[in-house]
Amino acid sequence: MDDHFKGKDALQHMVEVQAVGKIASAEIHGAETPGYLFAATDACRETTLALVLLSLFMPHDIKALFAFSAAFIFWKMGRAAWLAWSRLERLHRVMDEERNEIEHNRAQEKEELKALYQAKGFQGKLLDDAVDVLMADGDRALRVMLEEEMGFRLEENEHPLMQGFGAAAGALVAAVTLLLATLGGEVLFLTSAVLLFCLSSYLTAHREHNKIIPAMVWNIGIGLFSYLVAYFTMRAL
Repeated sequence: MDDHFKGKDALQHMVEVQAVGKIASAEIHGAETPGYLFAATDACRETTLALVLLSLFMPHDIKALFAFSAAFIFWKMGRAAWLAWSRLERLHRVMDEERNEIEHNRAQEKEELKALYQAKGFQGKLLDDAVDVLMADGDRALRVMLEEEMGFRLEENEHPLMQGFGAAAGALVAAVTLLLATLGGEVLFLTSAVLLFCLSSYLTAHREHNKIIPAMVWNIGIGLFSYLVAYFTMRAL
């Protein structure tokens, strides 16, 4: 039988696997977090900035803004769903690999569990009993290994379509708001863009229990800097 630990003891092996698992389970929406709400707020900000920049390049061209909005909404929906599906596929692959380890390297997996719970403070008979109970059920052992050893958050994996629809909703809100705002002139258009950035930043920060004002300031600042880069680049050319 191959050395599952590759020359390391059980605790060292677990630390290494946890590091890999944390990376593998990381969300792919950028800074956000996964969930339909984060996909929606991120898509809202991206759509807002994209339309503001497009209006700078093609002022007063409502048809171009409308056509771009329609295409961008579908792009954001498809991208969010595909990224979520890729992450889910990766999780299934890791699950199959870990299930195979439990079936064919049971003794070493039990040793890993024992080292894990020993690090949590379990000792003696309590430690042995806890490990025996977990290893008695393959599905339970698999879940513990994925969550405790690899750091996966199984309950937070939403269906890819949920994240896709979330992104589409965020992009749609931004597009409709700004397209209507164009009817009121440039000031209303830019004011609406700032409000969209504020709202999306607020929702994300509130959900993550982060500081709301800095989140708004940073997002608006980044968007404004991008706008100024485009503006002054056009003036220089």
